[in-house]
Amino acid sequence: MRGEAGAGLTQVELGSLLRAVEAGKSPMADDVPAGHGEWGVLKVSAVQSGQFVARENKVVSDASLIQPRYEVRPGDLIMTRANTEELVGLACVAVAPPQRLMLSDKTLRLVVDESVADPAFLALVLAQPSLRQRIRSLATGTSGSMKNIGQAQIRQLPVPDVPLDEQRRIVAAHEAVERRIAALERVRVKFEVAEAALSAEVLSSGAGSWPTVCLETVATVAAGVTLGSEPTGDGTIELPYLRVANVLDGSIDTTDVKTVRILRSQYDRYALRAGDLLLTEGGDLDKLGRGAVWDGRLDPCLHQNHVFRVRCDEEMSPDFLELYTSSPAGRAYFQSVGKQTTNLASINSTQVKGMPLPLPPRAEQDRLLGPVRGVRARIATLGKQVEKLRVVQRGMTEDMLTGRVRMPGHWRASWSARPTAQLGVPYA
Repeated sequence: MRGEAGAGLTQVELGSLLRAVEAGKSPMADDVPAGHGEWGVLKVSAVQSGQFVARENKVVSDASLIQPRYEVRPGDLIMTRANTEELVGLACVAVAPPQRLMLSDKTLRLVVDESVADPAFLALVLAQPSLRQRIRSLATGTSGSMKNIGQAQIRQLPVPDVPLDEQRRIVAAHEAVERRIAALERVRVKFEVAEAALSAEVLSSGAGSWPTVCLETVATVAAGVTLGSEPTGDGTIELPYLRVANVLDGSIDTTDVKTVRILRSQYDRYALRAGDLLLTEGGDLDKLGRGAVWDGRLDPCLHQNHVFRVRCDEEMSPDFLELYTSSPAGRAYFQSVGKQTTNLASINSTQVKGMPLPLPPRAEQDRLLGPVRGVRARIATLGKQVEKLRVVQRGMTEDMLTGRVRMPGHWRASWSARPTAQLGVPYA
C-alpha cells in the first residue's frame, strides 16, 4: 500500500520492505551478562535509539535452553516488541554483535529485503519523532505497565518510498555527522580525565594544613517544595522547579523542567540563586549527594524537597564545595551516613550539615580552582558543539526523509570530506 508522505514523497508499508519478522525466546537466565564463551539472551535495554548495547543481556546457564537459530547476526535490524510506553518499538542495527547472543521474546528481528531497503536507513526512519509517536499510539497495555506492539501493526507502519541508492546516501550523510560527534566526544572524555586529575590535585595540595569544619558553619542547607498538595487561588504563583532527575553528577539538565504552584509568600524559602550547590537526597548508595552548582539559567526557579539547596557564605566557594562533595572523600562520607532501604538509599539535611570538610582560605580556593574552571569551560564548549551537531544531524535527516531536501549523487563523498567547521562547529 502506498500513500503520500508530503513534499512529493510517497509512503509504503514497512512490511513491503521485509522478508520476515522473527520473534525470539526468553529462556530462564541469570541476571548477569554472559561471559566469554557463554550464551546470553537480550534484555530490551540492549535496543536503544540508534545504538545496540550488547552488554545488556542475561547469561543462559542451562545449555539445553540455548537455541542458535535465534542468535543475533551482524546487520540485523532489531526492534523491541515490549517495553515502556516511551521505549516500545525502538529499533537499531546490530552492527557488530558478539557471538552467542539470542533474541528474547520481547525483541524482534526485522529481516529486511536488502534488494529494496537498507537496514540502517529503516532504523533512521523508525527513530523519527512522527513515527515514534505513531508506534506509541498503537502500543497496547494498561497505564504504567509494559506496552506491546504486534507484528501486524509493525508491518503496516508507513515509511518513505526512497530508492535504495538514495537510502544509502542518506545513511552515509548521517554517519558522517556521527563520526564528527564521536571525535568530539573522545576529546571531551580526555578533558574529563584531566579535570578529575586536577580536582584530586587541588584537594591534596593542602592536605593536613587546612582546618576541618562542618559544612553548616560555612553554608546553609535547605529542602525544597513538597509536591502533592499545591495551593490554589489568589496569592499563589506557578514556577519551574528542579527535581532529582534534573540534578546530575557535575551538571544540571534543564531539558525537561516541570512547574509547581506555591504561595507567593513561600518564594524566598524555595527560590534558587546562581551559585547554589544542589545535592540529591536519595538514589543508589554510590550516587548519594551527587550534585552541581546552579548557574541561574532559569530565573525564577525552585527546587523539590528531594534536592538540597546548599548556599555558601563568603568563606566557602560553591565550586570548591562541589569539588569536595564529589571527591572520593565526600562520596565516602555520604555512603557512611546514608540510610539504605531495599530499593534505594537516602541522606537527610542534618547529615549534610554535619559533613566534615577542609577549609582553605577563600583566596587559595579561588587560585586552586583556576585550572579546574578552565578545563570545565572547555568541556562545556565541547558539549555545546556536540549538541549543535546533533541539531544539524536531526534537521538534515528529517529533511531528507520527508523529501524537503533531495541528496545529489555526489553528496556522499563530498559530505564525508567536509571539515566539521563547515557545519559551524570547529574541530576540537
